[in-house]
Amino acid sequence: MTMSDIEWDLPTPYTLSLTVHETDVDRLGHANNVVYVRWLEDISWAHIESLGMTWELQLREGRAMAITRTEIDYLGSALAGDNLILGTWLVDYDGRIRSARRFQLVRCSDQRTIARAISRHACIDLKTQRPARIPQSIKTIMEGALVRGDID
Repeated sequence: MTMSDIEWDLPTPYTLSLTVHETDVDRLGHANNVVYVRWLEDISWAHIESLGMTWELQLREGRAMAITRTEIDYLGSALAGDNLILGTWLVDYDGRIRSARRFQLVRCSDQRTIARAISRHACIDLKTQRPARIPQSIKTIMEGALVRGDID
């Protein structure tokens, strides 16, 4: 299977290859929902760091994007041993404080989308933990990465 075999919801996703491990599986025999959340966080950090929005930059600016909401639609099961590809896109940015990111999780064996998710974020001041405007250095990175897509 190649990336071109997958029907992505939006063009040019940032992707992460995953394998479901025995420790990811719950009593029902499939990957636990907590594992999905971890995968979303892992790819989000990898994506923004690949764009140059490193943790060091965020510390220097005293600002970071905090998750305010995550919604996951489970469309199929991920079982131990399954190989998956997770794609993500930055799909909304208000230019001030808020942004949103979409995710699509595909099982490699049949190219089936087994989950879709969206996370919403707000920029916070790292000292006060209160909402704060996104600094220009981060704003430039986010504007360059934005892929317009339905967020509802």
